[in-house]
Amino acid sequence: MRHLLLATAFFASLTQAAEPIAIDVHRDANCGCCTSWIKHLQENGFQVNDHVETDMAAVKNRLGVPHRLGSCHTGVIDGKFVEGHVPAADIFKLRAQPDLIGAAVPGMPLGSPGMEMGDRQDAYKVVGLDKHGKESVLAEYPAR
Repeated sequence: MRHLLLATAFFASLTQAAEPIAIDVHRDANCGCCTSWIKHLQENGFQVNDHVETDMAAVKNRLGVPHRLGSCHTGVIDGKFVEGHVPAADIFKLRAQPDLIGAAVPGMPLGSPGMEMGDRQDAYKVVGLDKHGKESVLAEYPAR
């Protein structure tokens, strides 16, 4: 009986871990790489609430995304911004760091999620931002 209870608890925890994590994504209607990034998120266990916007600058301003970290689309998870082509694994890192208010991949580097171009990948960094405006590097991806 005890083994059955342990097995039930184990499988219940697996089910909870497999539940999709909600993220809001704000994007321009005409952006193809944004929909590719959304697909990357969905393939990595996120439930995406897709918001087509007419004024992305206003969205970024409202969410506190500094211009220097800007890209084409902006996600929001747990009240934190996710700017640009941030890999799903790095969104999990962001969620685990309560001192950060957001993460960004500035610009649109080739090879980042949603910007795939064959085997080509530009070097890029995922930058975390705290509430004082201090940046830190969450991850680095080399060119290849």
